[in-house]
Amino acid sequence: MSKNKDVQKAVLEYLNQQNRPYSTIDVFNNLHKEYGKTAVTKSLDELAESGKIKKKTYGKQCVYVANQDNFSSLSDAEMKTLESDVQKLTSKLQNLQNEVSLLEKEQKQLSCSLSTEEAQKQLETYTKDNGKLSEKLVKLKAGNAIVITKEEKDKIYQERQKCVKEWKKRKRMANDILNAILEGYPKTKKHLYEEIGVETDEDCGVTIPNV
Repeated sequence: MSKNKDVQKAVLEYLNQQNRPYSTIDVFNNLHKEYGKTAVTKSLDELAESGKIKKKTYGKQCVYVANQDNFSSLSDAEMKTLESDVQKLTSKLQNLQNEVSLLEKEQKQLSCSLSTEEAQKQLETYTKDNGKLSEKLVKLKAGNAIVITKEEKDKIYQERQKCVKEWKKRKRMANDILNAILEGYPKTKKHLYEEIGVETDEDCGVTIPNV
């Protein structure tokens, strides 16, 4: 018996035993991924074409179920249960499709952002710049520096606010990127940071100042 026939036999036996509607991915998963998804999809379509099972299409979703002609007639209650299962499955598939679309959108947004290394370098630059401005501001407030005009003072405050705002923005971007990486990373956050050489504000002993 060819491998394709083996897959068809396994799929047909499963659908007949369960006698419930399933999508391709459900059959694939419920057979414990013993057969490839492509092979399962092909077998389902071929079984449907031969009339051994039934195929129902709801929009873009396909649902497969055992051919009821091979069973004793279902009662009205059983038919209602079957239709209810089909509707629930269709709703479930739609929700999953929406989740996939959302994840793809988030992934696209992340891919347009700075890399972790670039974000870290910019964060270090802003940290240094902010430190210099903070030191200068302390001297100005203490009156231990050369008197400057109000315009110069306002410019310094504005520059500091700009740097702090950018610092917060870059830190948030870096955290978003790192959290996205951690979703598929098999180890802890600490291990990831050590592996790629990320130093947090806390590691450097700095905090984002209030402005």
